[in-house]
Amino acid sequence: MSERLRALSRIRPDVQVKLHDGFTVDVLTALERGTADVRIVRDAEERDGITLSPLATERFVAVVPAEHPAAQGDHVAATALAADPLILFPRSAGPHAFDMNTQPMRDAGIDVQVAQECSHWHTIIMLVAVGLGVTIAPHSVTTPLPPGARRLELDGPPHVSRILMATRQGDDRPLVHSFTATSETTTHPADDQTVTER
Repeated sequence: MSERLRALSRIRPDVQVKLHDGFTVDVLTALERGTADVRIVRDAEERDGITLSPLATERFVAVVPAEHPAAQGDHVAATALAADPLILFPRSAGPHAFDMNTQPMRDAGIDVQVAQECSHWHTIIMLVAVGLGVTIAPHSVTTPLPPGARRLELDGPPHVSRILMATRQGDDRPLVHSFTATSETTTHPADDQTVTER
């Protein structure tokens, strides 16, 4: 996002950018209501009247407390996390995003039950670091990690999170075109750390 905003400020210095953080369902609703021009979302569900353009993808990883039995290695099977309290955002924040996030556990036959619900990834990771549970997270939110937390690659087939740009269908204002153009010029190919694409 920082690269895209810098690019936008260069080509449109007259534009004032105001950032608003929120759950996927809330930011898409703001876009539908016309109180936002462009939204960047993760694993959003399709909505009538909204165009979702892919920006990047990245893999999901597990984050566990440093004292977790699996923390001695560099990878873990989802089944090894089945007995641990899961810390995550509520499903109501974005049903599709929640389902994508928990897919590795559901594929392993785990009945997903969230023990602690949080609204920000930083809080989720901090709760893991103090030993209150584990989480499955997009790679980018795990760098850097606080002391007490370990990032582990997930065994099994890869699961990825998609970051998307959301705009209203038919919104052809120059401002939206400017942001779309900067997104196209600053999107990078995939790499090993983050399969480049809330």
